[in-house]
Parts: sequence; C-alpha cells; structure tokens
Amino acid sequence: MSYQQPYQAQYQPPYQAPNQAPRVILKADFSLWKTFFLSIITLGIYGLIVWIRVVKNINVLASPYDGKKTMGYIPMILLGIITFGIYPLVWNHQLCDRIGDELRRRRFQSDFSSTTFWLWGVLGSLIIVGPFIFQHKLFESMNMLTEHHNMYG
Repeated sequence: MSYQQPYQAQYQPPYQAPNQAPRVILKADFSLWKTFFLSIITLGIYGLIVWIRVVKNINVLASPYDGKKTMGYIPMILLGIITFGIYPLVWNHQLCDRIGDELRRRRFQSDFSSTTFWLWGVLGSLIIVGPFIFQHKLFESMNMLTEHHNMYG
C-alpha cells in the first residue's frame, strides 16, 4: 500500500482576463452650480479639484483607445503663466476635442468639441454667461461619458 497525502485546497485568486486591468469606477457628479458655489466658499480650491478630476477621468476613459494623455490641470496653469495665457487656450482646445472624440467613439449624438470651447468659452465671455454655458456642456459631456464607462467599461 502506498501512502497518499490528503488533498489540500489552495487559494486561487478570482479569474481576470489576461492583459486587462480591473475597471475603475468613476464619479459622475459634475455640476456647474455645485462647482460655482463651492468654489466661492473654498476660495477656488473646489474648482481646482473638479478640473483635476475632469483630466483624470478623460485620461481613464480615452487613453486606452487613443493612446494620448492630457496634461494635468496644475501644470497647465503654470505653463499658462509662462506663456502669458496662450497654453491654456491650446490645452482647452485639445481637451474638448478629446472629450468630443470619446463621445463619438461611444456613439453619443453630441456636438461637443473644441468649437464649443471657442464659441462659448472664449467668444461667449463677451456676453458674460458664455463660459458658464461652456462649463455646463463640458460637465454634462463628462457625466455622460463617466456613466457609460461605469456601466459598460
């Protein structure tokens, strides 16, 4: 007779498809009014945090597909100081095009693009409410993308 060792169950981690990172769940709670009022109360700090989240979210949402990475919000501000305000215009143009491309890739019927930034964010400042309309459209687009990502990946 031969002696056999009793079977011992070994721990096996849950299955994960190869080369696939776990999906990140993002918050889809961007709001113009909340950002406006909390930015006033926090002397602009909340607004900075919101824009940092916008950049983080678009990098999570779009980078696997377009291979790009949007520069962070704080470095953009610093480069804006060095370039006398020119770089933030370029940065916003690229960010809005990237958001628009991701909306179209996910089959949303949206006209959000860099044109939205130039018409509402820049020229709209002549009628004072334009930048608010731009930010509302941007937040609305980011909420749609984030909710879609949280549901479907």
